[in-house]
Amino acid sequence: MKTKGLTTQFDIIVVGSGAAGLYAALCLPNHYRVGIITKDTLKTGASDWAQGGIAAAMAPEDSPKFHQEDTLKAGAGLCDESAVQFLVNHADTAIKSLVEMGVAFDRKGTQLAMTLEAAHSHPRVLHAADTTGRAIVTTLTEKVIQRPNIEIIAGAIALQLWIEPNKQRCQGLSVLYQGQIYWIQASAVILATGGGGQVYAQTTNPAVSTGDGVALAWRAGAIVRDLEFFQFHPTALTKPGAPHFLISEAVRGEGAHLVDAHGKRFAFDYHPAGELAPRDVVSRAIFNHLQGQKNQTNVYLDLRPIQPEQIRYRFPNIIRVCQEWGVNVFKEQIPVAPAAHYWMGGVKVDLNNTTSIEGLYAIGETASTGVHGANRLASNSLLECLVFAAQLSKLNVTSPVPMKKTVELVMNHQQQWEQEIPKIREIRQALPQLMWQSAGISRSKTVLETAIAQVSLWQQQIKSFSMSEPILNLSPNQSIKFEESTAQTYLRTCSETVNLLDIAYLILKSALFRTESRGGHYRQDYPQSSKQWEKHTLVYDHHWSKDEID
Repeated sequence: MKTKGLTTQFDIIVVGSGAAGLYAALCLPNHYRVGIITKDTLKTGASDWAQGGIAAAMAPEDSPKFHQEDTLKAGAGLCDESAVQFLVNHADTAIKSLVEMGVAFDRKGTQLAMTLEAAHSHPRVLHAADTTGRAIVTTLTEKVIQRPNIEIIAGAIALQLWIEPNKQRCQGLSVLYQGQIYWIQASAVILATGGGGQVYAQTTNPAVSTGDGVALAWRAGAIVRDLEFFQFHPTALTKPGAPHFLISEAVRGEGAHLVDAHGKRFAFDYHPAGELAPRDVVSRAIFNHLQGQKNQTNVYLDLRPIQPEQIRYRFPNIIRVCQEWGVNVFKEQIPVAPAAHYWMGGVKVDLNNTTSIEGLYAIGETASTGVHGANRLASNSLLECLVFAAQLSKLNVTSPVPMKKTVELVMNHQQQWEQEIPKIREIRQALPQLMWQSAGISRSKTVLETAIAQVSLWQQQIKSFSMSEPILNLSPNQSIKFEESTAQTYLRTCSETVNLLDIAYLILKSALFRTESRGGHYRQDYPQSSKQWEKHTLVYDHHWSKDEID
């Protein structure tokens, strides 16, 4: 069914076009009509930005067992062992699938080249120079475009999941598309919207990473899990005016030194592995070291211990971006500081990506599969996207019953919206700074409580605005046509701000709930890990509880 050029009925809808969403669409049986909803154009998500690589124990001296042990160790007691076992045992198949599709991984002779990254016991990270994510996403995009059963709906914003009230089953969702709001019906909705790094002032994530999938699922009544665990990457480029461009962990794996303004390799003061300690340890080491350094806001990465030809071969993109911002990596050190990078928590799913709502699935960074625990092991994220998305090849759905004709409402809110949008933009700008200060690398009860009160106030304010009404409370038998030319821009800003506020609230409350320090969650007032907290944090609606580790 098409409404003014937009198909409004599919067998399966995938929300998101990163590695998880694209691979999922390709793995789905090709007799299904599949729609991919993406906020911008293809290749704007975090997968495309992934530099380091993808982990897989394929070398003769390595094994899935070693990969499993490293993943469990990094996860600080919160990994689901069955999920980790599933991940590492299916890594080989996922890599072979990518190679068959044409992903050009670097090679050493005839063998796939592998590098060592922090907290890995063996070199097992496959790479395509320092743009591995881009190589994978480019290939997947080409394959998706060739598939006649897949339709890409670009520039569409997912607003609200359609939950059938009697059966509590997901039947589709509403989308903002070309200045109008439509309902799209589907027998299954797969959330693959990536992470929520934009909730923090300093992040390596792209602008589209506003936590949409987690916010949509939580508002619809799905169980979400472990949202306090956010990984802060230790080394993001820190130059005035520059984006927080990630300087891959692989740089340290190849031999770069992390030093302070005096040239000291200070990371060894905090952990025997120095700059190759787990990410949360290195980030906290930088954070704590800078606390004691007057007027210092960054430390430095020195690539000069690496042979120049090796730098040129492995890190051409890092060389190029640093050069754009006036840093010659062959002659000077790169100024770096931690930035929000990866969200370990997400929508709770099982090994088949099933959420607590029938017909609703989640994959990639949007999901909480249990493989990352409290701290993701480097280069396991792209692997998770592929291994779990492949499970969707088993998905069996019946075509949805065509919905009754919707009533199209024509609205004009120009005057009200012109008054509301400045306040929404003000909140959107202030929130990331609040989150960086209150729920960043180091947290404490009083600061968290103050931030929760502020976020709750902002949530109430936005929900009272006329602009949020069609985003949050539109009935499935209605569609809306807006007369204002600004509708698409204004409603997208409002929608993303609503989602960011919701995930900020969930992160803050979860961080307050967990009275210990573990992995990506560090409490100044509870600096030690506790055996009593070797449990997941479950959130359903506004209720927080502990859940046993599988």
